[in-house]
Amino acid sequence: MLKNTRLSKRLTKKLSGIDPTPDVPLSDSLDLNEAAIRQTFMHCADLVTRKFYIVHSLPCLAVYLEVLVDHTLWDEGLLTPLMKLNPQEAESPEQLIERLKHHLPSIVAMKTVSNLKEAAQCIVNGEVVLFFESSRQALSIKIRDKLQRQLEEPSTESVIRGPRLGFIERIDVNMALLRHTVRTPQLKMENIVLGTTTQTEVAIVYIDGLAAQNIVEEVRRRLAKIDINSVLTSGYIEELISDHPRSPFPLLQSTQRPDAVSASLIEGKVAVLVNGSPFALILPVTFWFAFQTVEDYYINFLFGSMLRMLRYLFAFLALALPSIFVAVTTYHSEMIPSSLTMTLAASREVVPFPALMESLMMEVTFEALREGGVRLPRPVGQTISIVGALVIGQAAVQAGIISAPLVIVVSLTGIASFLIPNPTLNQAVSLLRFPLLICAGTFGLYGFGAGLIAILIHLTNLRSFGVPYLSPVAPLQLEGLLDVFFRAPWQVLNKRQRRVGQELELKKK
Repeated sequence: MLKNTRLSKRLTKKLSGIDPTPDVPLSDSLDLNEAAIRQTFMHCADLVTRKFYIVHSLPCLAVYLEVLVDHTLWDEGLLTPLMKLNPQEAESPEQLIERLKHHLPSIVAMKTVSNLKEAAQCIVNGEVVLFFESSRQALSIKIRDKLQRQLEEPSTESVIRGPRLGFIERIDVNMALLRHTVRTPQLKMENIVLGTTTQTEVAIVYIDGLAAQNIVEEVRRRLAKIDINSVLTSGYIEELISDHPRSPFPLLQSTQRPDAVSASLIEGKVAVLVNGSPFALILPVTFWFAFQTVEDYYINFLFGSMLRMLRYLFAFLALALPSIFVAVTTYHSEMIPSSLTMTLAASREVVPFPALMESLMMEVTFEALREGGVRLPRPVGQTISIVGALVIGQAAVQAGIISAPLVIVVSLTGIASFLIPNPTLNQAVSLLRFPLLICAGTFGLYGFGAGLIAILIHLTNLRSFGVPYLSPVAPLQLEGLLDVFFRAPWQVLNKRQRRVGQELELKKK
C-alpha cells in the first residue's frame, strides 16, 4: 500500500509539469486553427466556436467559453460593431487587426496572440479570441464575465461603524474598491500568475513612498519562488510565504474589509490580493496588530483605548484561566481564602476525576461544540453551540462528572476568546491552552510560569518579513507605543504620520 502511494505521488509530480497544449504557431488557415482549438478543448461542452464574415468577405472565427462570457456584451459590444465594419482597399488581415483595436472602444482590453498555447490560455481566462482567414495572428478581446456577486457586508467581520462593503471573489473588483478609497497614483498594483494548473492571478498592492522597498522586494521574491499546481485561495499563499509556517501565531493578517486594507497601506504595509478569494493578506504584522480593529479609529480614543486593553486582558484569560484554576486548586490551595477552598472542595467531593483530567474533558467538549456550531448552517449552528454547552454542562454537574466551578471557568474562557478580533490568533490561543494546562496540572504554578516563558521566547524569536513580531515593545520603540496598548488621539497619530513622511522624503533626496 505504501509502495503504491509513493508511486502515485511520483507520477503526479511528473504529470504536473506536462502542459497538454502545444506551444506551436497559429496557422494561416481558419479550418486548421479551429481543428487545433477543438483538439485542445476536447470534451468541453461549454466551448463555443462561431464563424461569420466581416468587411463583407473575410471569414472570421470567434472562440470562447460560454459560461465565462456575458452574452449581452458579446452581442452588443463586439458582434454588432464587427458586422458593421466597412472594408478598406488593399487591407491585409494584420492591418485589419490593428484597425479593430481602435474600432472597438467599448471592449475592456485587446491584444494579439500568435501561438496556440497563448490563445488557449486567453480562452480559459474568459476572453473571446478572433481568428482570421490568411492570418497567423489572432485577436484576444477581454469581455467581462458574468460570475460576479453583489457587494455586501463582510460575513466574517461584523461592521458596527464604518463602510459596509467587503471584498468578493473578483480580484479586479477588489482592486477597484481599494482605488476608490486610496486615490493616489502612488498606489501600485503588480500582477503575477501562480499555480501551474489554476493560473491564479495575484496582485501585490502597496503605496510607493510609504511601503519599505526591501519588504516589497521580499514579497516579490517569495511569491516568485512558489511552485505549486493550484492556488485556490489566499490561505495557500499565507502558508507558503510565511517566515515561520510551523508557528501557530498569525504572521500575516487576513481580512475581508477594504477599509482595513486601505488603512494598512497608508501605514506602509503591503497587501496581497488573490483572484477567487474574498480575503486579502496584510504584511508585515506584529503581535499587537492582531488585537487592533479598524473601528478603533472610528470611535472616541478613550473608548477605543478601553476596548483595546479589555481585549488584552481577556486574551490572557482565554489562554491562562483554566491553567491557573487547575494549578491553584491542585497545588496551591493556600493562595485562596479558606471559605472558597471549602466551597471548591465540597463541589469536587463527588467528582471521580482529578482536576487536570476534568479540565481537559471540558475544554475538548467546548471546542467540539464550537467547531460543530461553525460547520452547521448558521441559524442552527449558533443554537446548537450555545444550548448544547448549557445542557451538557448542567447534565454533567448533576451527574457528578464535572464540578460546577469548572463549568464557570470554561464558560468564562470561551467568552474571553470571543473578544480576540483575529480568528487565527484565537485558534492559536485555543491550541496553546492545552499544553499550558498540562504544565499547570503537572507542576503547578511553576509549570504554568515555565509554559508562559516558553511562549514568550517563541514570540520574541518570530519575524514577519524581517520585522520583529513583538515590536515596538521588543525591541523597545517609545514612539510606537502610542498605538499599541491604547489608541492615542488623532492629533498625536497625525503628527507621527507626518514625521514619518518627512523622514521618507529626506531619504529620497
